[in-house]
Amino acid sequence: MNNVAFTDNPEIQKNRWWIMASVSIFTFMSTLDASIVNIALPVMSKDMSIPMNQSEWVVSIYLITICALLLLFGKLGDNHGKIKIFKIGSILFTIGSLLCGLNFGLFPLLFARAIQSVGAAMTMSVNNGIITEVFPMRERGRALGTIGSFVALGAIAGPGLGGILLAHLDWTYIFWINVPIGILAIIFGQKVLPKDVTFSKDKIDIPGATTFAITMVALFIGVFIGQEVGFGKPSILGLFAIAAISFIAFIYLELHVDSPILSLKLFKRLGFSINIFCALLIFITSFFLNVVAPFYLQNARHLPANYAGYILMILPVLQGIIAPIIGGLSDKIGRHLLTFTGLCILTLSQLGFMITTLYTPLWLFMVFIGLVGFGYGVFMAPNNTLIMSSVSKADLGVAGSINALARELGMAIGISIATTVLFASMSHTAGYKVSTYIPAHPEYFIYGMHSAFLVSLVICLIATVISGVNFINHRG
Repeated sequence: MNNVAFTDNPEIQKNRWWIMASVSIFTFMSTLDASIVNIALPVMSKDMSIPMNQSEWVVSIYLITICALLLLFGKLGDNHGKIKIFKIGSILFTIGSLLCGLNFGLFPLLFARAIQSVGAAMTMSVNNGIITEVFPMRERGRALGTIGSFVALGAIAGPGLGGILLAHLDWTYIFWINVPIGILAIIFGQKVLPKDVTFSKDKIDIPGATTFAITMVALFIGVFIGQEVGFGKPSILGLFAIAAISFIAFIYLELHVDSPILSLKLFKRLGFSINIFCALLIFITSFFLNVVAPFYLQNARHLPANYAGYILMILPVLQGIIAPIIGGLSDKIGRHLLTFTGLCILTLSQLGFMITTLYTPLWLFMVFIGLVGFGYGVFMAPNNTLIMSSVSKADLGVAGSINALARELGMAIGISIATTVLFASMSHTAGYKVSTYIPAHPEYFIYGMHSAFLVSLVICLIATVISGVNFINHRG
């Protein structure tokens, strides 16, 4: 019975929603830890007596490591078993979380954060593939909608949940809260997760994995350091040159090896490419809000961290309610229409943030946040299903890792663009370099916020137009 496909195995089908629960726990925690640290950076910086720009590496190293390793682990999942990779990743993530909370200083924290991010990359790269293998086609939309809701919840709940935790506990508990949950989830997973039955046995493309990792590391180190020292510095230009050369080498290798780590043939499928690109754009916009909203609520509107957290929790709560409902509906009323509708709602929310001022009623700002949560809920579930249903079973691991890579790249790019636009616009208004909120001049921040959300609006519009055209073509 062990060699029977998951969808034909009665025992596995009986436990399929328990398998979903096991995968979802680590999916939520690993994506949450990409965003929850942002709101704690000022506290961490003060506690460890380090400059704010150094503390930001606690966020950056997590995203960079995940982006560098996702494709490798996706391929390893196809070759050696997705569930095996998932289990190892869950253990590493939990160990890394324990080490992150010990507070031995910045460099031990960064090392622990790297361990945590390797585990996160392993779980993220295979979660969609596991769910697609386990659930039959008639329930796949609902299942991927559910896992998609946990992905988006983790990615966008960070500032809200972090604000609430910081109001009552030390910053180390942002990491330590993962440990008891992780241990219980590992034990639970041992009981419900089946043994792998799908293996490709392809040779691992080590040169491709290496050149891709070099590309990601060089690119994002260049971006994050460039924001501090300026993008015209020779060292920064050198990092960008390394990234460009390595990326060209990566594409060349992938076109000339028998078993590439990134199957470029997947991108020949128009539906796959369009929906991956839209997901990338939307995760870029999500981090504009993650960067700007804490400044607006805590600095400009003078709300305590816990109250800011409560307001920001509107987004993930609403998204978490809507996504599974939409996932079920997407199997019946059409996924292309729902993805387009979700993007229209998200675009409307960005318009709302663009008209927000120091005097906007907080209830109205909460409505705009609610629109984001509603829009994500409508968009994510059907979009995930469209992505994962457009590839063969043999490519599910790679497709899932590409989907996760789009999300993590979106987060990293979103942080980079949002902070660059925000502080560049504030500097332009002030007439001198600004790299933080200036209490005496809140109007500088409001100008920068409007500039940032203008860029976010344009990105949302691009995704909406692409999705709209795709919907019309599909209907035709």
